[in-house]
Amino acid sequence: MTIQTNSRTQRSNENLAKSLLDFNLNDQTPKNSGKHRSHHRCRSHGTITSTKRSPKHEKADLEETPFIQAFLTYLSYTILHIFAHLRELLRRLKFDRRKGAIDNNPSDFVPLYQNFDGFFTRNYYLRVRDVFNRPICSVPGAEIELVERKSDDYNWTYYYTGEKIKVLNMGSYNYLGFAENNGPSSKSAMKSIEDFGVSSCSSRQELGTLKCHLELEELLAKFLGVEAALVTGMGFATNALSIPAIIEKDCLILSDELNHVSLILGSRLSGATIRVFKHNNVQDLESKLKKAIIEGHPVTRRPWRKILIVVEGVYSMEGTITPLPEIIALKKKYKAYLYLDEAHSIGAVGPTGRGVVEHYGCDPKDVDVLMGTFSKSFGAAGGYVAGSQKLIDSLKNTSHSHCYASSMSAPVCMQTKKTLEIIMGLDGTKEGQRRIEQLAENTRYFRDKLKKMGFVVYGNSSSPVVPAMLYMPPKVAFFNRLMLERKIAVVTVGFPATPLAGGRVRFCLSAAHTREMLDRALQAIDECGHLNGIKISKLNPPRTFQQVLEMEKNTSKNYK
Repeated sequence: MTIQTNSRTQRSNENLAKSLLDFNLNDQTPKNSGKHRSHHRCRSHGTITSTKRSPKHEKADLEETPFIQAFLTYLSYTILHIFAHLRELLRRLKFDRRKGAIDNNPSDFVPLYQNFDGFFTRNYYLRVRDVFNRPICSVPGAEIELVERKSDDYNWTYYYTGEKIKVLNMGSYNYLGFAENNGPSSKSAMKSIEDFGVSSCSSRQELGTLKCHLELEELLAKFLGVEAALVTGMGFATNALSIPAIIEKDCLILSDELNHVSLILGSRLSGATIRVFKHNNVQDLESKLKKAIIEGHPVTRRPWRKILIVVEGVYSMEGTITPLPEIIALKKKYKAYLYLDEAHSIGAVGPTGRGVVEHYGCDPKDVDVLMGTFSKSFGAAGGYVAGSQKLIDSLKNTSHSHCYASSMSAPVCMQTKKTLEIIMGLDGTKEGQRRIEQLAENTRYFRDKLKKMGFVVYGNSSSPVVPAMLYMPPKVAFFNRLMLERKIAVVTVGFPATPLAGGRVRFCLSAAHTREMLDRALQAIDECGHLNGIKISKLNPPRTFQQVLEMEKNTSKNYK
């Protein structure tokens, strides 16, 4: 069926297309004009906007995958896949009878795993299951206690030996070190149990709003520099259930290709059309914005009711920071809306911990929806949405996390509130600022040493998430096991959580880490990196940790 458009609409599209071609991101002055500011009409909203040059974005370290590593990684998966099919054949012929080899359900039951899920679980995941889902039995601080476990059936089941393993924690999101069982935050949480118990047993819209919720929301809005805020009991649900309350059918979502799954789920639940742009690529984003405005809805050709740009502050797998000033400039230029997820940046980035908005010196009111979680820098749980009073009033009536989910428990709320007071300096001390500065120092030190040792390190220099590339699937598990032997717990990640050739170890820095702890970790990483053969950066030759220290010492002497 061909959809007819009237001549007026066609002329409008042609004129708009012509005007949009006069703009580009780096030079927003239209061609054939000597003026420094320009205006254009946005078809989707029908209003006049002004545009101006935005600040430059800090370049991230994203070294290209070496060809030989990519080739060997794909070859490894190919060989593994061939042998996996061979083992599947042996299972069907009843030669392989070990537990987990076949589905144990009766033949008249639906299979527990379907198609590739079961195939992948049996032949790929079970081989490396021991490096995932490790139980802990302590506070996730700078050091942590793991429960020792062993398996006698190829990682299908585990039994616990009763022993604990004390290790250095380089994997938890405890950025500011507030995940602790003593101190003012934890004492405030324990005290709240005497007043409120551990659960409100109701949703916020009914009888679940506690006094501490209102106090936390007021304090949070002041901290972020916006009119109002709304807290929820689960960070994942904050994204998954807030986006459908903000945007709906006949709207467009432009989502970064590396956005968290909670953002992806929320976008899908909204019913809006979703288009993905390249990671942190403002040129690709602008191109898709132009096309969306010119063409409108693909079926009706009518203007989109809303266009929402969805990005994260710090991307937890890449360690990259979003180019916020450029995205705000595009958002203003095309009259779109901006949703910013600051889960990994609030408290951890910026001179006073106010996230990437403060990091770039942007106005928080230029971001339509600010979102963050309390499970990282605050050592608690839950999340928040902040912005205008009108936005928050709307979410109180439309967000399922507010209307139907149980409210945030009082101990979690008080842990978050007290931590926020410390960060803001309202406790009368400079402890919050000290932790923020300590995290920044630890981040710079650790990232710099890794790069100088010859590792391929991703991300921005200000990001507390520091990924080092492993590439091949055997190295993902091998590196993790080697580090555990040296009493250091790390998080290694591979396919399908990353691209096929994107296996990596992700280090998360904390203000609780001392210089001695970081040096111990770097020494172990140096040894394990040598055994794995992953010091392959084109920017720095492979060096040992001691060589790096000696090199810096000599440089310092020469400078003096």
